Amino acid sequence: MESYLIAISIGILIYMLMALGLSLHYGFTGLVNFGHVGFFAIGSYTSALLALQGVPIPLAMVGATLLTALAAWPLGIVALRLGSDYLAIVTLGFSESVRMMLQSEEWLTRGMHGLPGIPRMYEGWIPAAQIDLAIMLTLLVVNGAVFWLVTRVVKSPFGRVIEAVRDNEVAVRALGKDPARFKTRSLMLGAGLAGLAGAFQAHYLTFLSPEQFVPLITFYIWIAIFVGGANRLLGVALGTVIMVGFLEGSRFVRDFVGGISEVQMASVRIWVIGMALILIVLYRPQGILGTKAGKST
Repeated sequence: MESYLIAISIGILIYMLMALGLSLHYGFTGLVNFGHVGFFAIGSYTSALLALQGVPIPLAMVGATLLTALAAWPLGIVALRLGSDYLAIVTLGFSESVRMMLQSEEWLTRGMHGLPGIPRMYEGWIPAAQIDLAIMLTLLVVNGAVFWLVTRVVKSPFGRVIEAVRDNEVAVRALGKDPARFKTRSLMLGAGLAGLAGAFQAHYLTFLSPEQFVPLITFYIWIAIFVGGANRLLGVALGTVIMVGFLEGSRFVRDFVGGISEVQMASVRIWVIGMALILIVLYRPQGILGTKAGKST
């Protein structure tokens, strides 16, 4: 039971890093990003491939984070000058293009066969039975540092500008600021956090496959920030805990209710998530802990 709770905690903390990045995009800057999982995939494969070439895991993870942030730069240059609707379409296409590339470039990623044998964090440093606990504690520290960093960013002059871009882009442009430049920086920061989450995923699972990076992952993160509050960091954390907790906890419903197949349970799970999202939008559109437009924490 303890091992299972640690595994759930690791999943929550990895998703939380992704949710913080998406919150920076949408909650604080107003960017509609439907391709967040693409950045997650780039971070995962980059860190894994570097580590397989003998690069120390910490350096591989840093490299993956930086490369993922850099991958968001041309995407921002192309899409952010066209408006948020175009950004949503371009990012969704971007994530699917990344997944198709992971499938087709077998010389690099082994395609649909998956990438096995990825070095595990702390392997050889501490007893194998304690590695998962060490990864969980590391993720707690990293999430704490990221919370502090994002808080500093949104309270800085840069943060005030991106919130102004979210609320009234025309006014920001009238004041002589270039909204596209600030949007691009925000996109890169959030993408870097998704890349860092992917790096943790790679060195925790030690196996990667393109099927792990389907668009559904992005929409799970969207639901998490909507439920908790897209422009409130504590709300993002709460929404992630609720979302991942429900996804994992619902797996045990079949143990108590007979006659339900796994396929039927998956359909019920999606239905419950959809109904919860509808109720949130109707009765608490800013999320459980979120604030009204123009206010954020």
